[in-house]
Amino acid sequence: MDIRFRKYSWQLAPASVRDIRERVFIREQKVPPELEWDQTDEIADHYLAVLPDNTPAGVARLFSTLEETGHIGRMAILPEHRGSGIGEALLRHLIQESAGRFSELRLSAQEHAIPFYQRSGFHVCSDVYDDAGIPHYDMRCLAPELAAQALTTVDHPMILGMDSDSWLFNSEHRLVALMDSVVGQAGQRIWLYDRLLSHDLYDRHRFRELISTLARRHRLSEVRLLIHDDKPLVKRRHRLVELMRRLPSRMELRLVNTDYPVANQPFALVDREGVVYRHDFDKPEGFAKFSDGGRVKLLSEDFQRMWDAARPSVELRELPL
Repeated sequence: MDIRFRKYSWQLAPASVRDIRERVFIREQKVPPELEWDQTDEIADHYLAVLPDNTPAGVARLFSTLEETGHIGRMAILPEHRGSGIGEALLRHLIQESAGRFSELRLSAQEHAIPFYQRSGFHVCSDVYDDAGIPHYDMRCLAPELAAQALTTVDHPMILGMDSDSWLFNSEHRLVALMDSVVGQAGQRIWLYDRLLSHDLYDRHRFRELISTLARRHRLSEVRLLIHDDKPLVKRRHRLVELMRRLPSRMELRLVNTDYPVANQPFALVDREGVVYRHDFDKPEGFAKFSDGGRVKLLSEDFQRMWDAARPSVELRELPL
């Protein structure tokens, strides 16, 4: 079906934008009107999906509260047009619109809609909560630019345990996006092996927040950092070092013992499925996999052998908080 999309400000939006939201959210889902209409409408871009004969079929809005984070909301398809792919086409149009504009996309999904959003690269990032009497989950896409490029070729792009494609990278920008997308979905463990905790890759606010979220999630959370050299960490207050000092039971850093065999390539392992593998310590070249249990198992065995022979960092232990 040939669906077209029109973008409006709230002031210039046709009545059909408001009518569709009123019919779906207020009448059908019983959302109180005072919750449906909010000040965000004034700052959002509003998208209207229309059929070839110009019949309005669905709406959504896109806005930003932080410079690099976009929010998708108020997505609604009229009942008579559901099941025909209009909702997916509208969502993917919004992702395309966000590519290159935002480094992160967020939305609030009703529980039954989670699989729908996962097919376009969004993963759950919160516990369930109530919104207008309806169970919701926060979902996000940490690499909308990459998702936009893969929407027609990859099922469930960048979703842990679902996407079996290999994502190649040969630039720091793409490496960072894939690293965050894998790490951001960790449910229990992150094992990271590198020569250094380089500041460009690991000493970033978003990466720290992703690690912190896992470390604080539950008592079985585990973050292991295995490196060759801790001297650069002593010279400046690395975000991960500060976090480790505050969560010593959930995060641990060790230095490899070079008297034993060590891997020549750095990697990050997330739960039992996710891996980011670089071919060289000094180059942003390699691949990420979101569903590769066999490779993760083999690398986990290598990591465990190095970890068992490694020693704690005396220098970091003696740093003041």
